[in-house]
Amino acid sequence: MKALLLPLDERPCNRVFPQMIAADSDIELSVPDSEILGRKKTPSHTEEINAYLKDHAGHCDSMILSVDQLLYGGLLPSRIHHQDKEELEKNLEVLKELKKINPSLKIYAFQCIMRCPQYSSSEEEPDYYEQYGHEIFRHGWLQDKKNREGLSEEEEKELSSIQIPAEICRDYEKRRSTNIALNERTLEYLQNGIIDFLVIPQDDSSPYGYTAIDQKKILKSIEERHLQNRTMVYPGADEVGMSLLTRACNEYRQQSPAVYPFYASVNGPSIIPLYEDREMYESLKSHVMVTGAHLSSEEKADIILAVNCPGKFMQESFAKAKDSSYSADRNLMWFVSEIERKIQEGKKVALCDSAYANGGDRQLIELLDQKELLDRLFAYAGWNTNCNTLGTVLSQSQITNVPPIRNTVYRILEDVFYQAEIRMDIVENVLPGMGLSYYDFKDRETDVEREIENRVVKEYEKMNLSKKHPLKKIEVYMPWHRMFEIGMHITLQ
Repeated sequence: MKALLLPLDERPCNRVFPQMIAADSDIELSVPDSEILGRKKTPSHTEEINAYLKDHAGHCDSMILSVDQLLYGGLLPSRIHHQDKEELEKNLEVLKELKKINPSLKIYAFQCIMRCPQYSSSEEEPDYYEQYGHEIFRHGWLQDKKNREGLSEEEEKELSSIQIPAEICRDYEKRRSTNIALNERTLEYLQNGIIDFLVIPQDDSSPYGYTAIDQKKILKSIEERHLQNRTMVYPGADEVGMSLLTRACNEYRQQSPAVYPFYASVNGPSIIPLYEDREMYESLKSHVMVTGAHLSSEEKADIILAVNCPGKFMQESFAKAKDSSYSADRNLMWFVSEIERKIQEGKKVALCDSAYANGGDRQLIELLDQKELLDRLFAYAGWNTNCNTLGTVLSQSQITNVPPIRNTVYRILEDVFYQAEIRMDIVENVLPGMGLSYYDFKDRETDVEREIENRVVKEYEKMNLSKKHPLKKIEVYMPWHRMFEIGMHITLQ
């Protein structure tokens, strides 16, 4: 299959991870150079993006397209732009041209519902979010809950006490109104057959608030247009490119892999993860469906999906004190034994490490390493949100038919060592002494990158896995010049 991916932005999770997965398969995947994709809040070059799409349309079986990239020039530009609806609608018209160039081309698109984070920070939002972000979130959350269910006396007092300048409210709500109108316009393209399948993911979703309000509007429009079989709305964002690449691959191969999930704790399926609005098993259904796979019994399964989950509720991976429910309400030794048994039976086992938010589970990885099972997994991930991890693991396990050793090592280096442990240790104990901070490396970014390299290599060399698959070379870079995520070029001996 020949496919093209227009990613959500230039970060490795959106641009590089799909290429890593495709590299272990028969997929020929084209992705635009990062130079034309913009950088962070700087939008991409629309003319160059359109030219790239047109140049490749005649040679592709499938295109996986971020509508946010097409409309606004990336994810962050979609949250800070000042364009009007009519101007933005013109950017969608290239999709009609692609279908004219290649009428048999299948277009799998995804378009986010604009998020409303709970915290005050302008790192990924408009400048005023630095001061009023939490207030904007709470105002939307409380007002939505009031309209739907009513508020307690305490909540009424909180709502009336929130003070946000009128011009800020107008700017924020106008942009949300414009963006939801563009979501509606994209549904018209789906209805008219220009787009073949559409995902509308929710980034950092919540049961109430601005994002929930917009989600209800979109769900109603989908139902009125009878598009339920051709679109999906669920929590996620940075993994959707991989999920749709998997759907395109499965449809091209005319297959629907059978997936059997099992969890590390009894409560796992019903736990609501951090940064998401529904139970783990509900999200699992959506993520399996969007790839074109289906759930099945263990006996009929093509893929065994082992889901590492909390015992009762989810914590951040870097939390200094782990809640006792992680041991009392989760049997990790049983979970590892089940993984081992299924691998020894010749099953294709994939591991979704969603016990914590923003990082993998070191205890689990060490247990699997002791049994030398890591390089026998057909997929592993444990990064950011539950849905980010889930989408990555489902894609890797369906697209490839051999254990992807390099990808597993990459994920352990970043998800387990960097995200869960090294990141915050450097932030708290190294950067202050260098006169640096989480978002400001001054002229010493290279020094920070080398520090991270040395630390992840040191941790990796403690593992049995490193004896079988030694690191030959590693190069760390900071795609958005901050500590949250890293990119890596790694080579195994």
